[in-house]
Amino acid sequence: MHLDILTIGTRMPGWVNEGAETYQKRLPKHMDLRFHELSPAQRSSGSTQDKIKQKEGKLMLKALRNDAYVIALDERGISWSSTELATQLERWFANYPRVAFLIGGADGLDERVRQRADHIWSLSPLTLPHALVRVVLTEQLYRAWTLTQGHPYHRD
Repeated sequence: MHLDILTIGTRMPGWVNEGAETYQKRLPKHMDLRFHELSPAQRSSGSTQDKIKQKEGKLMLKALRNDAYVIALDERGISWSSTELATQLERWFANYPRVAFLIGGADGLDERVRQRADHIWSLSPLTLPHALVRVVLTEQLYRAWTLTQGHPYHRD
């Protein structure tokens, strides 16, 4: 299974890369998780939040593979518990060879990206910095996988 994380933003702080890589390396080889960093839109005096989101959304949609099951991360989405995420992960394994997670930039996701998504997932009702989302997402994917394997990492 291919897990693609398309994210607006490059040159993350070291702690972000270290945190995400920690959990990425723990995943089994058959869960091929890869980050695809897309450059944020240039900000200028004539830029509006909507224009920036549209430019970044266009980049994201262009980078997205047509065969991917798409999950947009947005605080207005539906939340899952870790156990519910494990159930979703099993469903994805059974039905989709490629799952793409979309993390917007500082201004969030463009509406066209949200419309393209097969599911909109909220990691939290809080607005999280997009850099932190990378770490939380990879840890939760690892946690979900351990739940499917009966591994003792997750404790209820």
